[in-house]
Amino acid sequence: MEPFTTLRAMAAAIDLSDMDTDRIVPARFLHHPRASNYGRFLFHDLRFDTQGRDKPDFVLNQPPFKAARILVAAANFGCGSSREAAVWALAGYGIRVVVASSFGDIFFENSFKNGLLTVILPEADLSRLRAAVHALPGVDVVADLERQTVTGPDGVVYRFEIDPFKKKCLLSGQDEIGLTLAHEADIAAFEQRRGLEMPWMEVR
Repeated sequence: MEPFTTLRAMAAAIDLSDMDTDRIVPARFLHHPRASNYGRFLFHDLRFDTQGRDKPDFVLNQPPFKAARILVAAANFGCGSSREAAVWALAGYGIRVVVASSFGDIFFENSFKNGLLTVILPEADLSRLRAAVHALPGVDVVADLERQTVTGPDGVVYRFEIDPFKKKCLLSGQDEIGLTLAHEADIAAFEQRRGLEMPWMEVR
């Protein structure tokens, strides 16, 4: 996955709490492969009417927010089912950061495995940041993973906490599999040595 260090980008504010994974990507699209422009399914039933036309009242259909790469959401974002496709849809659209006061547990874990930075801020800070995004459309927000800060469009800086292992994975652009494969030579040497020293354990 692509490493994450610092992102300066357009942000869009979504005021709805309890944004569940079925609204992030409806279940009827789950049979599509991830490589098939998955971003087109993001918030599908919120973004489009039954004829496939943009709903003008949805934030990602409004200029300048169509180019948003950061979402400033509300409480309990990504709740509901465990579908990893919700993260795929966000990433496919170009979203790299979601800020909220809380997340669904499985969505939160899936995000880091797919290069999406999920930032938890206290409700008061989140409300202030969301209000600033509404008030200053088109002004960038900065997410700095190294410093663990989010800077709002009004210049206010918010600090967030993150698990050190998740931070390391995002900074290096590696998930758990990638980190394991970095030791591939050591693993191969161990398996060869085990085969010589403990041949009865070899699968035949």
